Amino acid sequence: MPDFSVTDTCRLDGGDRTAVFASFDSGVPCLVHFGAVLPSADDLAALAIATIPNVGAGQIDPFQPLTLCPLAITGWQGHPGMILQNADGRDYLANPKLVSTDADGTHGVRFTLADRGKDDGVKLVISARLDPGTDILHLQQTLNLPEGMSCSWLAAPAVPAPTGMGRIIDHTGRWCGEFQRQETRFCIGAHSRESREGRTGHAHFPGVTLASQSTGEHSGACLAATLAWSGGHRMLAEELPDGRRQVQFGVLDDGLARGDIASPELLLAWSNDGLNGVSRSFHRHQRAIQAPVNARRGREPHPVHYNCWEAVYFRHDLSELKAIASRAAALGAERFVLDDGWFRGRNDDTSSLGDWQIDSAKFPNGLSPLIDHVHTEGMRFGLWFEPEMVNRDSDLFRTHPEYMLGPDDQPSGRNQHVLDMANADVRAHLFGQIDAILSSHAIDYVKWDHNRPLTGGGPEQARGFLTLLGDLVRAHPDVDFESCSSGGGRIDFGVLELASRVWLSDSNDALERLRMQHEASRWIAPEVQGSHVGPRHCHTSGRILSMSLRAWVAAQRHMGFEMDPRELTSEEAATLSRVTGWWKRNRDFLFSGTLHRLESDDTEVFAEMTVDSGADRFILFAGQAGASAQIFQRPLIAAGLDPDAVYEIKLVNPEDVSPRANRRVVDALTEGERCGCPAPS
Repeated sequence: MPDFSVTDTCRLDGGDRTAVFASFDSGVPCLVHFGAVLPSADDLAALAIATIPNVGAGQIDPFQPLTLCPLAITGWQGHPGMILQNADGRDYLANPKLVSTDADGTHGVRFTLADRGKDDGVKLVISARLDPGTDILHLQQTLNLPEGMSCSWLAAPAVPAPTGMGRIIDHTGRWCGEFQRQETRFCIGAHSRESREGRTGHAHFPGVTLASQSTGEHSGACLAATLAWSGGHRMLAEELPDGRRQVQFGVLDDGLARGDIASPELLLAWSNDGLNGVSRSFHRHQRAIQAPVNARRGREPHPVHYNCWEAVYFRHDLSELKAIASRAAALGAERFVLDDGWFRGRNDDTSSLGDWQIDSAKFPNGLSPLIDHVHTEGMRFGLWFEPEMVNRDSDLFRTHPEYMLGPDDQPSGRNQHVLDMANADVRAHLFGQIDAILSSHAIDYVKWDHNRPLTGGGPEQARGFLTLLGDLVRAHPDVDFESCSSGGGRIDFGVLELASRVWLSDSNDALERLRMQHEASRWIAPEVQGSHVGPRHCHTSGRILSMSLRAWVAAQRHMGFEMDPRELTSEEAATLSRVTGWWKRNRDFLFSGTLHRLESDDTEVFAEMTVDSGADRFILFAGQAGASAQIFQRPLIAAGLDPDAVYEIKLVNPEDVSPRANRRVVDALTEGERCGCPAPS
């Protein structure tokens, strides 16, 4: 018989998932199962005991399980879930005991723990909620410390890696090259990812997927976890010498936090239907948190964007902007966004950040004449801000140099410095300036930018940003906010609680976008990803790409334009108008259906299809980023369809089929004719 006992068990059921928690000897609970629905009469204590191996020689006796907050005092030999210090700086080894388990119906539970034998000791609360609409398990822990104590590490609840899931899949990247997939395997030690730039970062999206060897897009088991947090973070995927594996996420460099401390939420998704399965859960989560906002606004939530940045940069001339707006509207744009350069003294990137007042030299009668013209053309109006930044050459810096974060002799980035968002006075100043602009103009969209990494500033900087953004969202519920940070430098499930769109990358190169959009869809729903038709001559890559390719790649996501529309030839304009019209007719379907990434034997082909809930209709996109190794195009295997159905299919853009690849046509589909095709069995 085991020499320790299961003293408490709890199960959560929701959707097609079950989560089971168990406490051994009244210690911190463990997540002993998250996945397929278990029988209602399952013996949870027996299930918990089955997760504990027998004790071998040279090990701590009795063998200690991986808990939601693993602790060194229990004999756990891996990375701890929290690290505490006494007032004198020495480590404090807390040993919490489970005090109460409070269920919230069948979907939620709250575990309360207190330091053993100490009425005024450490208190820990761990909460779990299984969302039946999304199949997402939400985990969070909060810590209360006695006076004098501090915490240098508090992870979100630790997650055991399920047996057989030895692959670790995550994403790195860079400016104009976000969401680059990489894969490694568990080995003894830790695979660690850290973002130290004060924001989510291009290189360290805070998510990881564990998968079995055979897992693909449509089949196999996998578990995905992401931290809902917009600042510096650490992820550990660790294997112990005894073979056990854990995943931990936490806020990086929280200093010596005191008092009440809360980890961000960890979102957990499981699938036995491949990588697309966990993506569907995260997409449902995003749609669920945005649906009430879209319903309250009572308008089309995904208008065709026009952004003027790559058309005029800082050169803002009212007559020229009006002409561009009229041309964009004629091509199908439904929202005009005025980017950087509209505020006082802003003629390049060396000055004026922080002075959020309209430039009277460029707009002597304010923004209203431009906004009125945009509205006359049937479009809405949006505006760019970069609230967290300041130039030394600005009235704000001259008046309040103490608002700058960090020492005076620190390096700059893009000629700018960072404001101290932990300072309530800074946030109040920024709120006042932005609120004044939004309150006095018909603006329904804000592009919120953040164009440099930090050279200091801990989690309070990110918390200050989220506080300010939240205050503005509540003050202006009819305004959509986009998260941009030099492109994709701040994309995470923390900011997505407040922002309805992310700017995936500063690269408008359609070939780069094919890969980025495909990989980002593992986490981010298609309607949340902004994608623009850029200039004929791409400003970031130097490539010249066809209008057809640029337009169809943008039509995979939240479509927009970002070029000077006056440069278009009549043929390019006709193509863009045609694709935009198709997107408008199909956007509701694209952004409500289920996205399936398709497996391809060709590494240059990125393909995905969206299927409706009844499997009656689908839209398939296939893009080729480079030359294939083989001569013939390999067939794509569809997903999500009814195997007993016969589908009528039609190629929407036969004019884009290369004649060199189809010198002799054997299938009329490539010429735009309809044909019947059974779904794959």
